[in-house]
Amino acid sequence: MIIIGEKINGSIPSVAKAITGKDADFIRNLAKVQANAGAAFIDVCASVDNHIELETMQWLIGLVQEVTDTPIAIDSPNVRICAAAMKFCNKPGLINSVSMEGDKIDVIFPLIADTEWECAALLCDDTGLPQNAEKRLAVFAAIMKKAKEYHIAPNRLHIDPLVQMLCTSEDGINTVTEVIKTIKTQYPDIHVTGGGSNISFNLPARKLVNQAFLVLAMNAGMDSAIIDPLNRDLMGMIYATEALLGMDEYCIEYIGAYRENKFGQQK
Repeated sequence: MIIIGEKINGSIPSVAKAITGKDADFIRNLAKVQANAGAAFIDVCASVDNHIELETMQWLIGLVQEVTDTPIAIDSPNVRICAAAMKFCNKPGLINSVSMEGDKIDVIFPLIADTEWECAALLCDDTGLPQNAEKRLAVFAAIMKKAKEYHIAPNRLHIDPLVQMLCTSEDGINTVTEVIKTIKTQYPDIHVTGGGSNISFNLPARKLVNQAFLVLAMNAGMDSAIIDPLNRDLMGMIYATEALLGMDEYCIEYIGAYRENKFGQQK
């Protein structure tokens, strides 16, 4: 599982406070502990007013890179902020994210075409959020047409099938799992990602729902997730699920992660 550490996000009250107060040590520590916990990317999302977003992203990215070499996931709903923030990164990372809305793909894909940058892509377009698998897969086909046009290999894409709140969903996660399975059948090398906690909004004991969702999604083919790598129970569930799915020969990764104290009782 490709872990995209979600903790440096200005929508989280403690992070918003750190950004406002320029608490550099707080941000550095969040970066360091997520990297140590196994994050493959450190997501950086400022969630501030537009006129200060780019300078805030520069400050946050700089702090992260002071303490870890883990690549950055540049996270903003404004793709032009994402594009501008690329120059602050010491190495290629992940753009989070594009979709078929407006000109988002045509802004980002040309910039990353001849690089090692990866990109998350949401299955929505100018008509909004598709409510069934057929429509989401139609958006996926359009994204892959653009990827081919810009010579972006499938293995550099992380497709987000759009995980919605379980409590407002009519069919649980059946639509999501159908989309994941179809995508992985068509493009075995492509990544499928998503916000691991989106499913549990407005529900009690959210961590339980998040864990159950990840097991089902991984079984369908999800191999990338924006989650909290400091959640030891969740990380343990991921390693255990990979072992049960035959993705971890002789449980070597599971045993190694346990010995490295990434899950289980705190040592």
